Amino acid sequence: MTEQVHLGIALERSGWHPAAWREASARPHELTTSGYWRDLLRTADDAGIALATIEDALSLTDRFEPVEGLRRDRVRGRLDAVLIASYVAPLTRRIGLVPTVTTAHPEPFHVATGIQTLDFASRGRAGVRLVAGASAAERANFGRRATGVDAIPTSGRVEDSAEILAAFREAGEFADVLSRLWDSWQDDAIIRDVETSRFLDADRVHNIEFEGEFFSVTGASIVPRSPQGRPLLTVLAHQAVPYRLAAEHADLVYVTPHDEADRPGFGLAGIRSQLDAAADDLRTDRERLHVYADLLVLIEDTESAARSAVQRLDEWAGAPLTSDARIVIGTPATVADAVRDLADAGVDGVRLRPARQPADVVAIAEKVVPLLRATGTLREDDGSGTLRARLDLARPESRYVRQPEPRYAREEEFAL
Repeated sequence: MTEQVHLGIALERSGWHPAAWREASARPHELTTSGYWRDLLRTADDAGIALATIEDALSLTDRFEPVEGLRRDRVRGRLDAVLIASYVAPLTRRIGLVPTVTTAHPEPFHVATGIQTLDFASRGRAGVRLVAGASAAERANFGRRATGVDAIPTSGRVEDSAEILAAFREAGEFADVLSRLWDSWQDDAIIRDVETSRFLDADRVHNIEFEGEFFSVTGASIVPRSPQGRPLLTVLAHQAVPYRLAAEHADLVYVTPHDEADRPGFGLAGIRSQLDAAADDLRTDRERLHVYADLLVLIEDTESAARSAVQRLDEWAGAPLTSDARIVIGTPATVADAVRDLADAGVDGVRLRPARQPADVVAIAEKVVPLLRATGTLREDDGSGTLRARLDLARPESRYVRQPEPRYAREEEFAL
């Protein structure tokens, strides 16, 4: 029997192929309009997709792309992901909204309050995807850092770069501060008792008193505890150091498994083994880390049409499509089979990255989702409740809730 998974979607401007904006079905003149993002997210929402991540960055160039000699044949510019999510929140019904945030430059206080506000606006469907590090182009936009993450080490190992290790330590502190701020108001802190003139029980609002290597935050959030208690915290991870970040701080991790024969060490079994080891070490008192596998997909009605489409895009881009994630090019059935294979391998969900927007978003919603539903691959989801509840994640209690004082026995209870 096929195992069941949740389905997510990752939205990136005109799509994950760098030449997607040139497709006849693309809407390049609308990329910075609210209607474009509303239509994409409503399409996914109506299909019953569990969550949508929205890509973001803090520079005009892509990460690690040279600032000099800016290519003119790529999409440049973007809208703020948190603001996109906030705009579409009241216009959607059930889909989780998970904008991307870079941890190197924004203050965790601002991100915490923005995501809490999104949780209220969406009635409990908010999350965030944290990205560690600061590229040269990002640093140039802020002017506060002399060093950062300018390249992956030639070894490919994160742990071989002191700058990247520092970036992940900072991201861990960032995540810790977020969750503490989200906990800083207890659920029953607001009283609203007109008769006694008490709006707030101040004893149920707590300063977080955090002092770390990168952040010092003493106060409480300005936003009351939101519908999920803590909005969903998610991370994309490819190797040991980010696996540990996810295991220690995240509710959900996106991974990029490949066929073990094609890329030794990047199969799902090896990834799960590393995640499990990190979780055993760092996650003893928290619920299980949920794992979603990423696929980059291009979908046409026939295999030959799909191959022709990617060949055309590759020619426009001047290079074959590459990705950290496995690339699946084919029919709706091809993509559905790839999702079922991952479901049978034991992941909790699959996040699809559409090569072209809106074309592949529509194909996922109208053709792939019905195939997965017909074969029982998708988890039952009536859209009710918060995002946490629908993903089988518990609503955490505030860490600042004081345990009741022990009841001392009355003197007469000791009488002989």
